[in-house]
Amino acid sequence: MGIFEDGKQAEKLIDLRVDLGQKPARTLRREAKHAAHLATQYARQTVKDDGHWMGPMSSDVSITAEWIFLVQSIGLKLTDSDREAYRFHFLSSQQPDGSWAIAPQYPYGGNLSNTIEAYLALKILGLSPSHPAMCKARSYVLASGGVEKMRIFTRFHLAMFGLLPWSSVPQMPPELILLPSWFPINLYKFSSWSRITIVPFLIIRTHEPTYPLPNGLARNNNYLDELWVDPSNKAVPYAKDTLHLLRTNWIALLFQIADLFVWFFCILGLMPLRRWCLHLCANWLLDRQEASGDWAGIFPPMHLSLYALLLEGYHFDSEPIRLGLEALDRFRYQDEKRGLWMQPCVSPVWDTFLMVRGLLDADAVDRDDSLVANAVAWTRARQIFIENGDWRVYRPKLSPGGFSFEYVNTIYPDVDDTAAGVLAFLKQDPGLVCASHVMRAAVWILGMQNADGGWAAFDVKNDALFLNSIPFSDMDALCDTSCPDIVGRVLEAFGLMLQLRAKQLNLLKLKQDAAATDMDGPLFDAIEAACRRGVAYLEETQESFGGWFGRWGTNYVYGTSNVLAGLAYFEARPRVRVMIPPAVAWLESVQNADGGWGEGLDSYVDISRAGKGESTPSQTAWALIGLLPYVNPTRKSIARGVEWLVTRQDEKTEDAQTGETVAATWTQDVHTGTGFPGHFYLGYDLYRHYFPLMALGRYVRAVDALEQDKWR
Repeated sequence: MGIFEDGKQAEKLIDLRVDLGQKPARTLRREAKHAAHLATQYARQTVKDDGHWMGPMSSDVSITAEWIFLVQSIGLKLTDSDREAYRFHFLSSQQPDGSWAIAPQYPYGGNLSNTIEAYLALKILGLSPSHPAMCKARSYVLASGGVEKMRIFTRFHLAMFGLLPWSSVPQMPPELILLPSWFPINLYKFSSWSRITIVPFLIIRTHEPTYPLPNGLARNNNYLDELWVDPSNKAVPYAKDTLHLLRTNWIALLFQIADLFVWFFCILGLMPLRRWCLHLCANWLLDRQEASGDWAGIFPPMHLSLYALLLEGYHFDSEPIRLGLEALDRFRYQDEKRGLWMQPCVSPVWDTFLMVRGLLDADAVDRDDSLVANAVAWTRARQIFIENGDWRVYRPKLSPGGFSFEYVNTIYPDVDDTAAGVLAFLKQDPGLVCASHVMRAAVWILGMQNADGGWAAFDVKNDALFLNSIPFSDMDALCDTSCPDIVGRVLEAFGLMLQLRAKQLNLLKLKQDAAATDMDGPLFDAIEAACRRGVAYLEETQESFGGWFGRWGTNYVYGTSNVLAGLAYFEARPRVRVMIPPAVAWLESVQNADGGWGEGLDSYVDISRAGKGESTPSQTAWALIGLLPYVNPTRKSIARGVEWLVTRQDEKTEDAQTGETVAATWTQDVHTGTGFPGHFYLGYDLYRHYFPLMALGRYVRAVDALEQDKWR
């Protein structure tokens, strides 16, 4: 496998020296191997007792602020040390201009709504408005137009404290729960993360609660008046200019008119089924609460569902509330650098699958080493076989078999984790290609393929993009459509399955074994057909410059890496061979002068910024992973990228007696994970570790293969 730069076998270079006078490849190989060894020791140090990994996840401050709002609303008590740790988290991430951004080093500066929420949370936590940090934040908010300019979700939280009237928040009728799945607008047309968040909002918006702040309970509370440009007029309309919408977005105008009608019917009391619908919404939430208390394994629906159920009459000592609070408490994380914060999610299954890949790619441990074997056993036990997931609404006959991201999330398995699991299982034991757990995962992935040939994260047929025009949507994130980065990972998993099965069939044929004709042939035929459709999807979505969009990682470097890793199994096909050269050329063209790769979050706003940004460990690794199947490992771009990783392995553990480095990893202070492009980003702590480990391991293998070819 591999298309080298001249399209032929690589030349047999004397001592495998890298071009243009770089280090001999054997020297760089030795350094890469040593760096991978140190990274493996770091993995040994950080593995949990039961065999899995989970790095802390970070996001913007809105998640922690909204947790503080819940604590204040329902009267939970915080210790003095927790208050101080939360304050430290907010203050340590404040920008020099007084704002809070949507991600560290965000190129477009601060975010007004995040700043408003952080300011309110800090005030609730006891920080005086005269504190310098609060003064700077207040100046930023007022200079940006004040609270009047906040986003819709922030309006909800402020309305719940009486800081603005509920009339300034869009209508969200609980009657939505009645619409059938075949109707153009219904709950299941929304993405999984939107759906599970919208339902509690339906309850909250209907009840229009008001919770007390430290200054008391009031429908027109003045607690945040200093952030208003005009605190005498808080009835800020959320509706957009009608004439503007008539010219630019008539669908949004129709939704705006519908919102007005719902408001009118509510005023007149013409919603006779409302009480029943609220009951249905509450039951819908209860049906989706895990035994552990979680909802979908993500913070927004977890805290909003607690509000909703309390409003529907559930008490603090009831099991749904008690378990939900316990689940949220497990999301809290604290360290010396960032204080105490609420994670938006936890990623143990994802982290463990990718760490296993890294360790095996680096040949750092034997396949049966307990470090890998325990991790594989831990993840395999989390395969989801229950049939009550929301994905069954549009795939009622599909057998379960997927994996989810979190510790507990049986309702919403995802395609990306499931494909990553197939890769981890088969890398650990190639003989499992026809094992039942691999087959069931593959069947589930097959069933989740969209009509366009691609795969989305959690849902199928979830492409009603017109829903993003609904008044309560201001993040363009209400749908879960096919995306190239997930398609690339699926093709990598399916490509490996097809390759391993072909090898097994050849061995059986050599032995003249009759079983050679009885190895799940129809299933592999379906996999082959799905891959053809997936390749066609990638052909349609390749950008003019050669790369692919990255929906779940930043951005074109991530998407292009995933796609190239998947297409490597299909490179002999004419259509694929046309796609690869421009993608490889683009990746090499955006390599930084220091040898690494990086891409800022601004590429989600401005495509001309694709592949541009300061080098990071994860993005450098992604670029190398994408390039290595196709170019000579002695190529300058590869050597410089590997050397960047080797020399930046700067977080080290030393032996107390000898001072020798015994384990090491990389540092990364920017977010390279994506929640909602342009609006919400994620920092996966272990991205800085297992992706470089994968890249170094694949480089070492490529150099070894080239040396073996030299002596043939």
